[in-house]
Amino acid sequence: MTLFDIFTHQLVNGIVLGSFYALVALGYTMVFGVVKLLNFAHGDLYMVGGFAGFLALSFLAPFLGAGWLGVAISMLFAMLAVGFLGVVIERVAYAPMLSAPRLSILITALAVSLVLQNALLALTKGQYQPFGASFGFGGVNLGTLFISYNQMVLVGTAGLLMLGLELFVSRTQYGRAMRAISVDKDMCRLMGINVNAVIAVTFFLGSALAAAAGTMAGAYYGSLWYFMGFLIGLKAFTAAVIGGIGSIPGAMLGGLILGLLESFGTQLPGVGSGWKDVFSFSVLILVLVFKPTGLLGKPEQERM
Repeated sequence: MTLFDIFTHQLVNGIVLGSFYALVALGYTMVFGVVKLLNFAHGDLYMVGGFAGFLALSFLAPFLGAGWLGVAISMLFAMLAVGFLGVVIERVAYAPMLSAPRLSILITALAVSLVLQNALLALTKGQYQPFGASFGFGGVNLGTLFISYNQMVLVGTAGLLMLGLELFVSRTQYGRAMRAISVDKDMCRLMGINVNAVIAVTFFLGSALAAAAGTMAGAYYGSLWYFMGFLIGLKAFTAAVIGGIGSIPGAMLGGLILGLLESFGTQLPGVGSGWKDVFSFSVLILVLVFKPTGLLGKPEQERM
């Protein structure tokens, strides 16, 4: 295999992996931008989304099949279910803590993460669950590069979801309210904006995107595990920080950059796949040292 073949293969792998990171990172950056909360339970919503999609597909497969249509409808169901779960978590666990010290709400987020993990651990007894999707093995050959239809549909779906979110935030009334609240929450209340409703919408959208990523990951990799959200949650947080946490384009960019760095990093001498996580978090440390606000982030100014 030539150097060009390695480059093209790793480029495709990096874009696929970066799509997962970007979708989950968007939830981190949206919640942080609006309520200044690092929602460390967000990775577990990705995991719950995968299991919700699996449950929906189990019911729909006899009628719609386990192919593209069945998985697409299952993903929509998972997005709705986990979106509402995110709103419930925000109302029950986070809303009463918004005026509390930052450390208190951070501990609450970690507690929610443990509750979700252990609930799925109890339900699955810690076993891997086969997702059951059936896509076939078709694809397109471009010289020595083979790109499967699965990869193309996954990246295309992720791109459409990210584009839809960007249009929602930039073009709709709720999107403008989100941006206003991220600047000055108290002033928005004085202007009559329903801040609690906007925060609920933010949690719904972020959780739904995580669920979409979880369902697509289950369909793509073929299995689910109760602990699958922990590492991707850390990676998505890393992607959000690299892009500039609080910036939606930054989360997209950071996810793709991290996916490409991991993919190409495994080809470096002395790195390999066993060291890819060390490589990823080393990149995070370098970004924090040399550009603490991230690539597209802006420094916050304290308001008197």
